[in-house]
Amino acid sequence: MSDVTYTPDEVRRARYAVAAVFAVHGAVTGSFATRVPWVQDHASLSAGQLGFALAFTAFGASCAMPLAGWISHRFGSRTALRGLLALWTLSLVLPSVAPNLFTLCLAMFTYGAAAGMADVAMNALGVEVEQRLGKSIMSGLHGMWSAGALTGSAAGTLAAHLGSDARLHFALAAAVLTLLGFAACAWVLDLQPAEDEEPPPRFALPPRSALLIGAVGFCAVFAEGASLDWSAVFLRDRMDGSAGLAAASTTGFMLTMAVARIAGDAVVNRFGAVRTVRAGGVLAGLGGLLVVLAGHPAAAMAGFALMGLGIAVVVPLCFAAAGHAGPNPSQAIAGVATITYTSGLIAPSLIGGVAQATSLVVSFTVVTVLACGLAVFAGVLRTAERGGGEQVSQRAAAVPGPRP
Repeated sequence: MSDVTYTPDEVRRARYAVAAVFAVHGAVTGSFATRVPWVQDHASLSAGQLGFALAFTAFGASCAMPLAGWISHRFGSRTALRGLLALWTLSLVLPSVAPNLFTLCLAMFTYGAAAGMADVAMNALGVEVEQRLGKSIMSGLHGMWSAGALTGSAAGTLAAHLGSDARLHFALAAAVLTLLGFAACAWVLDLQPAEDEEPPPRFALPPRSALLIGAVGFCAVFAEGASLDWSAVFLRDRMDGSAGLAAASTTGFMLTMAVARIAGDAVVNRFGAVRTVRAGGVLAGLGGLLVVLAGHPAAAMAGFALMGLGIAVVVPLCFAAAGHAGPNPSQAIAGVATITYTSGLIAPSLIGGVAQATSLVVSFTVVTVLACGLAVFAGVLRTAERGGGEQVSQRAAAVPGPRP
């Protein structure tokens, strides 16, 4: 991309705009998650068929993510993000109109593809703003995603409580979120390719640096997926907790992650990415150990909350490190995102398989070992601490750039 310069005020405004984009993206996910039972009933699916259809979300995302860099190069960062975000918000309608398993699989593939491409585009712009500001902001951006997901989930819960048709709910949510996303994209950085810059390939294998960074993200997302999908089951089956207590454990985990992400940038700016992730790995490992050894529901809930606190900032820092690691941030971010999406896909089923063969305690022992891996391998994120170095100081020059 061409090294367009922006005034400090324009960069700060772009930061808030990207934060709003993250919130819109998260709100789509939160909206859909609350109406999955309605979608299952509408398509007349068994639990196994529903799980099969939902797997197409990650499949679609993994297939489409590498396209995001080419699209941004072809149309410019602002236009690309505006189009991809609109595709994502509007794709929310698709699962609600799918009448059977086949059409739902197609809908979820499209839904996942749109989610993945928009995810890569907005993270690449977030990294660009972070470089121009010269300080960590990625944790806070992902915190805004979590806040958006919680907001969408709350609205979806209300819609479900009122017994509204998900087709109407999703259509209204998609319309509102599309308008909000369109407005937010008007203020993001508009980066255009340099005249002599070769376009990236439509599909390309991620660089080696992205694979190493993605391995760290894999550990964090595995722990996240396992905790989100199995913490309630653990409380109910292992701790004999009530349904309300089990649900509260999952909610507490989500809230801990959201708060930690929003507050995480201050910690990263103070201690650096590597030390932050190492400390997070220690906290997550202690949380996992507390879950495994828990003899009371309160101890298990505290363990899950501690695990959420420890892994909260890891994925944002992985995206930041990928974006700083090479000349093509979108390609590197797409590689890391593909690995983390894969981790999120396999974690719930692998935890279930291990639990079926042994027990949930053994399953979360595996999670604990992976969480401890964050402390061991945090050094691969050292590129995020450099944060662009000289690029930051150059881009901070207050030369007016193009305005929205």
